[in-house]
Amino acid sequence: MSQPMGYVPPQSFGEDGHMQGFDFTEKSIRRGFIRKVYSILMCQLLITMGFIALFLFHEPTKRWVAQNNYLLWVAIAVLFACIIAMACCPDIRRTAPTNFIFLFVFTLAQSFMLGVVTSIYSVSEVMMAVGITAGVCLALTLFAFQTKWDFTMMGGALVAASMILLLFGLIAIFLPRNNILTLVYASAGALLFSLYLVYDTQLMMGGKHKYSLSPEEYIFAALNLYLDIVNIFLFILTIIGASK
Repeated sequence: MSQPMGYVPPQSFGEDGHMQGFDFTEKSIRRGFIRKVYSILMCQLLITMGFIALFLFHEPTKRWVAQNNYLLWVAIAVLFACIIAMACCPDIRRTAPTNFIFLFVFTLAQSFMLGVVTSIYSVSEVMMAVGITAGVCLALTLFAFQTKWDFTMMGGALVAASMILLLFGLIAIFLPRNNILTLVYASAGALLFSLYLVYDTQLMMGGKHKYSLSPEEYIFAALNLYLDIVNIFLFILTIIGASK
């Protein structure tokens, strides 16, 4: 996850976009920003659920994608291209309608990939994962809004934990398949992205937290939350699959 952008006059942004002790001066600005972020996030999740349902319940779609597996690699390439563009070029994610176009293309690519992944699981497993993910994310969001603990200072620790998890995953590829190892990896991943969800939610909230996002970063905020939820879902689905 990138470090947050502070809401200050444009000429005052640091190179890293970091701003300490920032607060929204107008509650209406903060509320409008949060509403916009969650509206975008809801649209992303609806698109994703549509793709998952299509791959789960429509057999011709499953067969067509299986016969044209190059589409998965195209989706992966589009996904990384969009992420790199939005991460490296702030103007892309801040300027409408370019930011919405990139986010829409990214969401389509991610949703297609999720559809392919979920198609190898049973309907009951996917629905269970969706339900658990919804409950966990709702509880974590309420916690992030209510708690007095400031998670926005955990950015460095979360990045370090992500690197450790990535290294663990790479090592696990070369080890014999083991359900216990899979459960440990998926559980650690679900916990990590649960912390990321609290972290990104508090970045969006602003207020008394040490770091916060600028109101013009609504696309960036929605993208962060969406990726957190997607990863929580995937790790929970992996746990369910490995425990069967």
